[in-house]
Amino acid sequence: MRSAVMLGAEQVVVIDNVPERLAMAEAGGAIPINFDEESVLARLQELTRGKGPEKCIDAVGLESHVPRSIDSVYDRVKQVMAQESDRAHVLREMIYVCRPGGILSIPGVYGGLIDKVPMGPLMNKGLTVRTGQTHVKRWTDDLLRYIDEGLIDPSFVVTHTAGLDQGPEMYNTFRDKQEGCVKVVLKP
Repeated sequence: MRSAVMLGAEQVVVIDNVPERLAMAEAGGAIPINFDEESVLARLQELTRGKGPEKCIDAVGLESHVPRSIDSVYDRVKQVMAQESDRAHVLREMIYVCRPGGILSIPGVYGGLIDKVPMGPLMNKGLTVRTGQTHVKRWTDDLLRYIDEGLIDPSFVVTHTAGLDQGPEMYNTFRDKQEGCVKVVLKP
């Protein structure tokens, strides 16, 4: 998932360009937006009647890439010249689309320097920014209990199962977005 937004308490939009992930999000009740096929900004404006989403999540971080975007080209050039380490297209996009008083969460990993962060809109909208790695240890016990009790079933994300010896091959399948691969479970 590249990014997601909350339009209200129950309505989630997933923004990506991988058909399998978009289909999975739609099957789970989310509204998919394929950024290769439509304008994210225009679609979110339509869905929120011009207000913007209440909550936005940058789930990709430093590896954001949208080849047709001018700011992505700028980021790539800066990286080649060793003047920037991360690509912040999704972060910028989420700042622009989030409604005033909204919440911007950034679990997407950033490792160094970024340029052209729209601080004016971030500040003038009064956005609350939450950052940091996902707190796996904080939530693991609760989530495992929910799975054990049958309250949630995360198995819908598993698209491939393979032996541990097939790990490198399955990594390439996942990385190259082949065979509809979204999540691999390796078994010893």
